[in-house]
Amino acid sequence: MNYKLPELKYDYSALEPHISARIMELHHSKHHQAYVTGANAASEAMAEARETNNFSNLPKLQKDLAFNLGGHVNHSIFWENLSPHSGEPSSELAAALTEYFGSFEMFKNHFVAAALGIQGSGWAYLAWDALGNRLIIGQLYDQQGNLAMGSIPLLMLDMWEHAFYLDYQNVKADYVKAFWNIVNWEDVSRRFGSVSVNSRSLLLG
Repeated sequence: MNYKLPELKYDYSALEPHISARIMELHHSKHHQAYVTGANAASEAMAEARETNNFSNLPKLQKDLAFNLGGHVNHSIFWENLSPHSGEPSSELAAALTEYFGSFEMFKNHFVAAALGIQGSGWAYLAWDALGNRLIIGQLYDQQGNLAMGSIPLLMLDMWEHAFYLDYQNVKADYVKAFWNIVNWEDVSRRFGSVSVNSRSLLLG
């Protein structure tokens, strides 16, 4: 088994009242586990295809791996991005948010608009663009679509209905508003700090 469900660093109830224990339990143990299982199944099927030199089903297997591995990666980052103790962005991250978005408040407004503007299922994200050497905000459709290669996710918000419907029903705006109370800015700042200022050279050689 290549992929495993990560353990959370907090109890399922730790994020209440912003996210209920019931949602956290279902989201982590059922939904995330399903992506882990799917990614492993796709990997094993591709290994069998290589051994038998039978690649007739490869297009489907590649899509299955991209979708399920995307779900595994996204959720693994998402859990780390959350904390019952939100804190504040580091001075370096705060300065970068102001530099690239005008102010922290303008960054939040942009991020909220991206989250609420998703049609169907997907994610809002803050990422480091390794080619442009800058922060960007984007919308990720489903688990894997619309994210540029070379973008390094720093902050992710799950906008699939399974992430919020039991608590907020169809009022997505209340869910996004509550999200800001549980953002683990220490984790986001750490991720930002680990991004190399020379990351552009890694892409261009």
